[in-house]
Amino acid sequence: MRKFWDLIVAAVMRCRIPILTIFITYCVSCFIGIVMAHSGNNFALSQRDKLVGVAVKTDNASINYQKGNNFKAALIDFSENLFLGAVPKTFSGFSIFIPYVTVSMQGWVGGIVSVDGKHQSRLTEFKSAFYYFLVLFLQFIPYSLATGAGVKCGIDFYHHNHTKGWLIWKYRIQKSSLRDLGLIYLLVIPLFFIASCYEFISTWNV
Repeated sequence: MRKFWDLIVAAVMRCRIPILTIFITYCVSCFIGIVMAHSGNNFALSQRDKLVGVAVKTDNASINYQKGNNFKAALIDFSENLFLGAVPKTFSGFSIFIPYVTVSMQGWVGGIVSVDGKHQSRLTEFKSAFYYFLVLFLQFIPYSLATGAGVKCGIDFYHHNHTKGWLIWKYRIQKSSLRDLGLIYLLVIPLFFIASCYEFISTWNV
């Protein structure tokens, strides 16, 4: 077990620069969203209301949460984050640059929901602020791991193939990159599950 864990840690370390830059992108864009929402920016607040309004009516996780099906909501949120969120971002990592755009948008959305439906700050009380920031942190970590590993695959793919003249029949994806990606996903999956469980089951969700 220890050896297996060491393999995962080694894979993360090899992908650490893309993972770290993705995480920083999340944090910076989220901070911008928080500042915009708290300063009363009309665009940020209108987008916040629009996105939350749609989620409340159409998102299965939100609908089940409102019905009191907290664990089911957590499972739905977990599967959506993994299969509809992380996996596409991982594949987009092969482009190297596109994930930074989508991550910036996602982080910004995380920032603008720092105010409630009345546009009052969720950060004025310790309990609500702690819950808000911990949910973001627990989401940003696995997203950064999955997306950063994808970006590392894209970088390795480019370095491995650019000397071949980019002839499609000669394209190769390095096995080492795919192995690192698989190992990192073994960490990503339980982290997403923990994040979703905390978001929808925690009694601190006020």
